[in-house]
Amino acid sequence: MKTTSIRNAVLSDLPYLYEICLRTGADGKDARAEFSDPWLLGQYYAAPYLVYNARFCFVVENNHVPAGYLVGTDNTTQFNQWFEKIWLPPLRSRYPEEAGRDTASTSAREKSMITQLHRPVFTPVPDTSPWIVDYPAHFHINLLPEVQRQGFGTELIAEFIRQLHSDECPGTHLGVSTRNAGAIAFYRKVGFTVLSEDRHGKIMGKRY
Repeated sequence: MKTTSIRNAVLSDLPYLYEICLRTGADGKDARAEFSDPWLLGQYYAAPYLVYNARFCFVVENNHVPAGYLVGTDNTTQFNQWFEKIWLPPLRSRYPEEAGRDTASTSAREKSMITQLHRPVFTPVPDTSPWIVDYPAHFHINLLPEVQRQGFGTELIAEFIRQLHSDECPGTHLGVSTRNAGAIAFYRKVGFTVLSEDRHGKIMGKRY
């Protein structure tokens, strides 16, 4: 009998987080066709959060195997500083920027991701945003198709917010692509409002 549940993430979940990140990396759809390196996307959007502070990371476990996750941090400013100082330098050596420029087999998306490792657009906003004090936390959430539309996204956010609340963190934010209308509708439904937006997407936030 299959069972599905939510639990705190642990370091041994890392291989699953990389896979889930890749299989949902095209605005919620499978991005495997866009990356010759299956680890690259997760190096930026998933793994660093679990390594930095697992207390703010959760997985949906489907029959004892992670099939979805929420990874986040309670302090974007401190996370960004660690990300730049500790996490990115070895990745920049592993993925030289010039290696992603002229390789015919490297997709445009993969080249862009390598560039982002060297010149990061912090995830999802810079520290100078005027509302960062009220919404200092941020997160990324991804679910494989087998656990979508079953309420697990809402439960993951609730677990994250409970942890933030216990640490007296006043609010959280995230970035959503304009192409992902379903995600925007979902976040509105669970109480997020738009803090800022441009042609690429919206920054949405929630206080509690």
